[in-house]
Amino acid sequence: MALALRQRFVDRLFGRLTRSAVELEADELRERSLREGAVSVDELVDRAPATVLGELRSVALRPQAPVAALVAELYDGTGMLNLVWLGRRSIAGIEPGRQLRVSGRVTYRRGVPTIFNPSYEIVP
Repeated sequence: MALALRQRFVDRLFGRLTRSAVELEADELRERSLREGAVSVDELVDRAPATVLGELRSVALRPQAPVAALVAELYDGTGMLNLVWLGRRSIAGIEPGRQLRVSGRVTYRRGVPTIFNPSYEIVP
């Protein structure tokens, strides 16, 4: 038993040393999402309500549309989720690098999961 524990420890340590920073970050995001009880992006179902936990990768204003929209990409370690706030030019605290827990109804636009006007919570 002690030998098996030692081997698992060595395997995890070696895995951490040989993996890239991006892979390690994705693993941490996935683990946190599971602990918090959120759904991962790769498991989202079209037209179903969902709560997702992840990190904002980009935030952009799309003023060329008839209605201004703030668009953000949320990454949870398994994939990207687009968040669209219609009629908003900016939202305090919504900036790249922030951790968010978002809830709303998922729709797929051009094959990308999207939530319009999600409710959100900034996670420390």
